[in-house]
Amino acid sequence: MAFDTAGPGTADEPRRPPIAEHGLIGDLRTAALVDTEGTIDWYCCPRFDAPSVFGAVLDPEKGGSFELTADVPTRTRQFYFPDTNVLITRFFSADGVAEIQDFMPVTDESREAGRHRLIRRVVCARGTLPFRALVAPRFGYGAEPHTAEACDGATVFRSPDLTLALTSTVPVECDGRDVRCRFKLSEGESVVFALDRIGDNVPARSCPRAEAEEQFEATVRFWRRWLSRSRYHGRWREMVHRSALVLKLLTYVPTGAIVAAPTTSLPEQLGGERNWDYRYVWIRDAAFCVYAMLRLGFTGEAEAFIGFLSDHGILRGDDPGPTGPLQIMYGIDGRTELPERTLPHLSGHLGSAPVRIGNAATHQLQLDIYGALIDSVYLYDKWGGPIGSERWDEIGALVDWVCAHWDQPDEGVWETRGGRKNFVYSRLMCWVAIERAIRMANRRGLPADLTRWRVSRDAIYRQIMARGWSDTRGTFVQDLDHDILDASLLMMPMAKFVSPTDPKWLATLDVLGTDLVSDSLVYRYDMSASPDGLRGTEGTFSICSFWYVEALTRAGRLEDARLAFEKMLTYANHLGLYAEEIGPTGEQLGNFPQAFTHLSLISAAFNLDRALG
Repeated sequence: MAFDTAGPGTADEPRRPPIAEHGLIGDLRTAALVDTEGTIDWYCCPRFDAPSVFGAVLDPEKGGSFELTADVPTRTRQFYFPDTNVLITRFFSADGVAEIQDFMPVTDESREAGRHRLIRRVVCARGTLPFRALVAPRFGYGAEPHTAEACDGATVFRSPDLTLALTSTVPVECDGRDVRCRFKLSEGESVVFALDRIGDNVPARSCPRAEAEEQFEATVRFWRRWLSRSRYHGRWREMVHRSALVLKLLTYVPTGAIVAAPTTSLPEQLGGERNWDYRYVWIRDAAFCVYAMLRLGFTGEAEAFIGFLSDHGILRGDDPGPTGPLQIMYGIDGRTELPERTLPHLSGHLGSAPVRIGNAATHQLQLDIYGALIDSVYLYDKWGGPIGSERWDEIGALVDWVCAHWDQPDEGVWETRGGRKNFVYSRLMCWVAIERAIRMANRRGLPADLTRWRVSRDAIYRQIMARGWSDTRGTFVQDLDHDILDASLLMMPMAKFVSPTDPKWLATLDVLGTDLVSDSLVYRYDMSASPDGLRGTEGTFSICSFWYVEALTRAGRLEDARLAFEKMLTYANHLGLYAEEIGPTGEQLGNFPQAFTHLSLISAAFNLDRALG
């Protein structure tokens, strides 16, 4: 896959590439976005949730960037080195062809892991091509001062909380704040830039051409070796494996946490206020990631996430708050406080303010997370390895809490800020939590209060069937005793709550297809009928579009499912990456890339492939 775009912007008019014009690289601790002209305009160091060093995607003038691009008009094409997360940006001009190879070496737990080395290797393939570079970090989301000075063959950028060292194989000029250079390559020549975090016994170190080539080859081997464990050999191998590589990039290896996305405040509506920080661990998103990884055979990632839950006392619910033993999200280090604040000095992506860091939804009550979590534990217990007795005791305590608290309003799966409701999806996932725990207890003979659990499970089922169904509309609905539709209902057959060919479900599927689906793209809900407490609108929700494919598949409507799936694939960016939403003219909206979208693509492809035979 490749993408053609216009040439670079000018010094007077900085480029403002849209969300989709980016690729992602990372080292399983943090990540960077590289646009289609070779500029790194998002990078947080040393972790996903650290303050940005390059943040031009949120403000091209104040955010900072690492520009490395051809110094003459060119066409560009961007692609991944096959079966890896090594990103190639190729430049074509009348006089030559060259490419930038961007990657971050994946290291073990030695002190080199703290280096977070980012390597940019420029190689000329034909003719000659001039390049220019501008390394302009802006620490602390562009709010912290810094200095830059030459030191022992490197340029060292110092801020109050972070020190970075830039080395290169060509001379650079430093003005005390930024670094610039121009160079010209002929066929067979190369230049290497390496940006390292230094300190904490990690000294500055150069990256000669030979070492850069060795690191390139080692990084390629790492990703190919990891991907070779995939069990998927179906029709959509390239897209499924790209999605798996994205999910792996969103894993924080030191703890096993999985972030929802590597970015903050990329807007759900251009110019709007629906801008959120997704660099944290949503229990729901991460649990669904476990399902997708297990489907492909990656049991190690599932085991690591279960370890994250255990190591940080999340399953135990050490300090139950007003919303119960679980929060909806945690920091990648397991911390529970993620205070939300705005950064008014940043203009936002294409003027979409405010820019937010932290997330005030942390302490919302979202009952569905219990079902997502316990279902992931159930699947790991079934396909990965049996959970231990201590984990089972923790699961039992969570299920007991669900039995006592399922029948109450909450903020729901979409984290509405318009007040609590009796959401059907929340009830559905409470049913899943109890039902999966009963399955585990029965299959392995584990101790459990099965009588109480069954009574609660059956009560939820009867309530949904009686009050979550609208005779007026002939469909299941968003919340009890109302007539509003919601795309989360698409999970009902996938959760095995209702048969995918049950007449009530088929009627619901038809109404959803009429009211919430637009040419295979699915809206979450009717915002005019169900206000969510925020101004503005949003695009179609890509996870819901893939859920729709899976619902059609399970209902036996395979031709419709395949067409909807193939259409969704055309909305990916040039690299096969998805944000959270698709806008009215097909643009990507929301944080990017989004784990939720990619895990649902994997599930839809897996099940549709199997159904097609």
